[in-house]
Amino acid sequence: MEKNTEKTYRCSVCGYIHYGESAPDICPICEAKAGDFKEIEMTLRPERRDVGQDHFVIIGAGIAGVSAAEAIREHAPNAEIFLISKEDEIPYMRLNLTRLLAGEFQEKNLPLHAPEWFEEHAIHLMRGVSVDRIVLTEKAVHLDNDESIQFDKLIVATGSHPWVPPVPGTDLKHVFTVRTVEDVRQILSIVKPGTKVVCIGGGILGMETAGALAKQDADVTVLEAFDYLMPMQLNPEGSKVLAQHLSTLNIDVVTDAIADCLIGDGHVTGVHLKRGQLLPAEVVVITAGDRANTDLLEEAGLTVKKGVLVDNFLRTTNPDIYAVGDVAEHDGVRYGAWSPALYMGKIAGMNAAGIPTEFGGIPRSHLLKVLGKPMLSIGIIKATDGSYRMIEDHADGGYRMFMFRDDRFVGCLLIGKLKLMKPVRKAVQGRLNLKALLSPETTAEDVAQYLATLQ
Repeated sequence: MEKNTEKTYRCSVCGYIHYGESAPDICPICEAKAGDFKEIEMTLRPERRDVGQDHFVIIGAGIAGVSAAEAIREHAPNAEIFLISKEDEIPYMRLNLTRLLAGEFQEKNLPLHAPEWFEEHAIHLMRGVSVDRIVLTEKAVHLDNDESIQFDKLIVATGSHPWVPPVPGTDLKHVFTVRTVEDVRQILSIVKPGTKVVCIGGGILGMETAGALAKQDADVTVLEAFDYLMPMQLNPEGSKVLAQHLSTLNIDVVTDAIADCLIGDGHVTGVHLKRGQLLPAEVVVITAGDRANTDLLEEAGLTVKKGVLVDNFLRTTNPDIYAVGDVAEHDGVRYGAWSPALYMGKIAGMNAAGIPTEFGGIPRSHLLKVLGKPMLSIGIIKATDGSYRMIEDHADGGYRMFMFRDDRFVGCLLIGKLKLMKPVRKAVQGRLNLKALLSPETTAEDVAQYLATLQ
């Protein structure tokens, strides 16, 4: 390690950290412009290195794994790259699964790349194969087909798995989660107009799934254990606006609803709630959150909390192993979202390929589109003490909430129109100081007009 004598800049969109006398014209990770960078305190970085014909193994072929492979190939043209996927499918965009479920998206458009792309870029794509263990002493991964692959650098992008509540009946037929394209195929093979569907979990995946199935003319009910929908992404007022919109889509919402068992004879016929209510159900979709797939990393002796711990270079506690996407925990945050997975994959790929690149972290954000009323939630959306100030309104039949702490912009909810999405992301990432704008009379429209100037 050597002390960097250049200036340091962070991209306000993806968290990429750049070293130089000025910000780059274009962010190499997300293509943001120079004006989207903010100068920050100098940091330390490793030296560049030539990886030559090193062997790179990537476990997981979601967006994080594929982005890592793309970055390695770009910066290490002679490297050997193995991309391992436990699914039989060509790597695809998991982000669009609920759109596929809604009938808004064709399955043929799911793949991230055509099969020929992997051959053309000399990336060994191994489909339908799982990694049994990582052996650090051998610097190898052992596969379930008895093969073993050596690595110089390993990138783990194993993602997460749906959390299924430990209640009786979840093993009945017609009980699903939504994680893979095969899950969607099976749901669509059963759901017809009028099919009674219960979604257990009122978070963002629950909302997207409910909206998708409503578009298939199913009779949909959403269960949320909290007293309002999407408690991780919305405040009570935003949730009220969303619930009112759901009622126009013929989606029923039941809050304070905890399922204590699923009933049925072979296949599910109902969901029983702790408070004694029985809801009929021909299909149940569990959308109650996820858990990081950390088993391989824990068994290899790496440090795991919510996910495997990584530093700003996305290295685990073993400097030859990187972790990205849903499986990684950076600075106390496990993002569990598509955009951070994409950015982390690119950054880890560059680091593994010998190009020192830091990930500075980004505010957690959530985007919801499938319901026909788009929503953005970013940063801090609930005040926890008197240092916060919330400014809100219900413009254009939607909802806008801007959160400030000590005059700095720290969070936002937009429901309805998202034309401010880009400046909001920049302002929250940069903790923009709006002291000159804020007064007791400042309205949400005043804030919106100012933010519009940052486009």
